[in-house]
Amino acid sequence: MPPTDNLLIRQLPRRVRQALLSRCQPFVLAPSAELGQPGQPLRHAYFLTEGFVALLIDMDAYPSLQVGMVGRDDMLGAELLLGLGKAPWRAVVQGPGLSWRIGAQALRRECALHPSLLRLVQARALLHLQQQTLTAACGRFHHLSERLARWLLVCQDAAHSSRFHITQECMALMLGVRRVGVTVAASEFQQGGLIRYHRGELTVLDRVALAARACSCYAADRQLRQALVAR
Repeated sequence: MPPTDNLLIRQLPRRVRQALLSRCQPFVLAPSAELGQPGQPLRHAYFLTEGFVALLIDMDAYPSLQVGMVGRDDMLGAELLLGLGKAPWRAVVQGPGLSWRIGAQALRRECALHPSLLRLVQARALLHLQQQTLTAACGRFHHLSERLARWLLVCQDAAHSSRFHITQECMALMLGVRRVGVTVAASEFQQGGLIRYHRGELTVLDRVALAARACSCYAADRQLRQALVAR
């Protein structure tokens, strides 16, 4: 796996990149694998090179709610730099692929040695907090179809492809609703020529039109990502 496959690692100076990768190991992201569970110790961080991971919040008897997405422009476990000993979310592989994995203590040591890596990881932790804040407001104020359009764009960005695997169950998790609501909204997009969906394989056919249907949270999230990259 070339280090440039992860866009965060690509941003690091060569010396820092080599030092970080020397402490990492290749790790396969198997479909539906759980990389973190609420209340369990955070033992590793992951720099994705393929696939994407959903961050889910479970509450009482309600359906799980997706509050974030991690792809190859991101990392899982930036919260380790905030001193968190336990995962605040459930991290589930939605798009299988590959990653670099590093132990929690090793990551902290590398960040202490390399300020550029520390700044990068801190920026991702801030991004994840912002995503969760947006998701809370989005679920309260925005229409189901707007939210679905937003999350499909996020999935496309994370997968770096217009085609990716996602089930209706996963879409329901993203939105915190029943599958019947997702079926109606997705059928509307399909009939309008925005997407094609068949047996879990989704293709974005008209990204411009899909972006026009998305709520303002998608644009806000992209603006924050761009601001963090420019730091």
